[in-house]
Amino acid sequence: MVQLDEKIYIYLLLIIPAVVVLFVLLQIWKKRTQKKFAQLPLLKRLTPDRSDYKSTLKFFVFLLGIAFLTLGLVNPKIGTKLETVKREGVDIVFAVDVSKSMLAEDIAPNRLEKSKRLVSEIINQLASDRIGIIAYAGQAYPQLPITTDYGAAKMFLQSMNTDMLTSQGTAIDQAIELATTYFDDQDQTNRVLFIISDGEDHSEGATLDAVEFAVEEGIRIFTIGVGKSKGAPIPIKRKGVVESLKKDAQGEVVITKLNTDTLEEIADEGNGEYIDGSDTEKAVEFIKEQLSQMDKKEFEAKQFAAYKDQFQWFLGAGLLLYFLDIFLLDRKTKWLKKLNLFNEKIEQ
Repeated sequence: MVQLDEKIYIYLLLIIPAVVVLFVLLQIWKKRTQKKFAQLPLLKRLTPDRSDYKSTLKFFVFLLGIAFLTLGLVNPKIGTKLETVKREGVDIVFAVDVSKSMLAEDIAPNRLEKSKRLVSEIINQLASDRIGIIAYAGQAYPQLPITTDYGAAKMFLQSMNTDMLTSQGTAIDQAIELATTYFDDQDQTNRVLFIISDGEDHSEGATLDAVEFAVEEGIRIFTIGVGKSKGAPIPIKRKGVVESLKKDAQGEVVITKLNTDTLEEIADEGNGEYIDGSDTEKAVEFIKEQLSQMDKKEFEAKQFAAYKDQFQWFLGAGLLLYFLDIFLLDRKTKWLKKLNLFNEKIEQ
């Protein structure tokens, strides 16, 4: 497997087509200028040792040098072997509420950003656990399947927003049902689902049915409440500026409140616990303690190991080409002239 260390330098290869265009234009200009000076046969008699092909060969060597030096800067790395690493951990799925109510700013900067920070901080405390991410509003959407790539998880997490799902509402039951499909039946790991939400739920009794099914599948459900019980309006922003507040059908400003009762009920039925997400440090510490008490399941993760730098070969090749270019003169080489590989006419 090949890995590029400094991908930004790959754009230097765009120099090559630009140089080719300049070279072609230069050759056209030279031929036109030479015609003004003298006829081609006369020029060849005046410069009998000048090669018609050396300049093109030197240019080709120059381009190869650019290509090799650029690849040297990119520093391709080659994985020398595929290594199977034994890891122990818990399978964790985060279901993050991305409904419009998560834009309420009763907790800074708003409920959604607070949720994303909570999940990110939890991930920072993990060592070898596998994680997955689900986004849900009126429906649930798989954001990231079970993986050990924490970097990718954080990238997907930061891209989550309230506009990613067209179906609005809060269907916690669909998030739980989708989470049950994340876990591999062959790997009987400890399975944990964290629901990060303000507790608004439009699925009513279907949620508890989904919780019951998840428990049967061996999944523990923890809920993390984000928001304040006194509630807050939902701002409608444009380019970061509040234009208005969300209103209901009667024209009244909607006040969305943290529903701890729903979240506590889900956690109780799911053999988990409800966690107050207002204090990030305390919430993360509590979750870390809970996870540490769970039995770890050993599983395999295959990865390429011992990546080796290859830049030296490309830099060496590039420098060698430019060294050879010093000895490539525009005049004909005597021994090559005798071979006449290019069928050049020998002037008498």
